[in-house]
Amino acid sequence: MRTVVKDRNLIAYCGLYCGACRSYLTEKCNGCQKNDKASWCKIRTCCIDNKYLSCADCKTVVNAEDCKKFNNILSKIFGLIFRSNRKACVELIKEKGTEYFAAEMSAKKTHTIKK
Repeated sequence: MRTVVKDRNLIAYCGLYCGACRSYLTEKCNGCQKNDKASWCKIRTCCIDNKYLSCADCKTVVNAEDCKKFNNILSKIFGLIFRSNRKACVELIKEKGTEYFAAEMSAKKTHTIKK
């Protein structure tokens, strides 16, 4: 089993922190950036196509909730089930940067800011 560590490369394109995700920690997933099987994810595809580390780098859509790729029905269900506030994660990355975000999430051992 992996341990939670600070690594900016473990920030998912949508703003979650893979480094504290159960699937990543139990070695069932390599994290969003290395998960080539996640080609179904429109957020991931958009960020890769635009060379973004995450949605926080997007200059086209100022508010992540206005993005149809970011704010789709699947993400709403995911957010409800896991009480996940990806928008707050993206805003924290924009405000404080990826190093701060990775340090904050790893210190709290959480993959998201809770609603």
